[in-house]
Amino acid sequence: MTREELKKLHVAVVSGGWSDEHEIAMESGKQCAAALKEAGFINVDLLDVAEKDFVVALAQGDYDVVYVAMHGRFGEDGCIQGLLEILHIPYTFSGVLASAMGTEKELSKLMYRQAGIPTPRGIDVPSGTVFTDEQVDKLIEDLGFPMFVKPSGNGSSYGVTRVTSREELPAALKLAGEQGERILIEECVVGTEITVPVIGNDNPTALPIVEIVTGDEFYSIKTKYEPASLHHVIPARLEPAVYARAQELAIKAHNALGCRGVSRSDFIVTEDGEPVVLETNTIPGMTARSLLPDSARTGGIDFPELCTRFIEFALEDRQ
Repeated sequence: MTREELKKLHVAVVSGGWSDEHEIAMESGKQCAAALKEAGFINVDLLDVAEKDFVVALAQGDYDVVYVAMHGRFGEDGCIQGLLEILHIPYTFSGVLASAMGTEKELSKLMYRQAGIPTPRGIDVPSGTVFTDEQVDKLIEDLGFPMFVKPSGNGSSYGVTRVTSREELPAALKLAGEQGERILIEECVVGTEITVPVIGNDNPTALPIVEIVTGDEFYSIKTKYEPASLHHVIPARLEPAVYARAQELAIKAHNALGCRGVSRSDFIVTEDGEPVVLETNTIPGMTARSLLPDSARTGGIDFPELCTRFIEFALEDRQ
């Protein structure tokens, strides 16, 4: 399909939803729809899945492709992807299985380890788990302080606590447990925080690495939604061999989870130059201050072109 033919397609940008990330998802959706129109797409609709009769509008809309601009539950976890599979509508980004594994961090870690990608030490437990004193002693012995307690299946750092003492652990577990069915407890890996976007399907490529600089203890929800210029250094200030290694591992993570179109893997680079993966985002943020568009611009891909490529990747899977 030529670019001219591509831009005549009827595109639905699906956004919003019911998760904690509804507002940022709506912002991503609006900016993606605007970027597609700027790129020359002539028939683009923005749909909020939380609106009444959304499924009817989607099923009867005669859409050629859906651009998924949802974050958090129901958007990144395979739910909306399952609906689109049932409706037989091509859609951007990863399918049901890769989306589910990318969302559930304990499953992601299993796939990372099988692919030889270093991950933090830690355990996952069901929400509501009550630790005995002996179990807490063992946890502290194994992971040390500080440690991170986070929901296994949430995004944008919602429900994440940096625990620095035994007394903080119960509140951290309660907060993380309110966000999902499982909780991940991990060691705090010290080093340089980076994120590596990857685009493509069968032969994905890594974009310029973004170094994340904050004055906070970790890349919190507050920091993530501040202007990019305050926190993004592109390209990341890494030794060439370490830089190449991080891009290699990000592509491995993309392939290990079976991602399509795009992924963005977050790492900590330790003092000895080892990138340790924290998680992979299957639908990264798509606002003006988001990491992926910032990286792509540095790599010579403006936002309208980036969104156009995502439509092409979606249709490539259906040919």
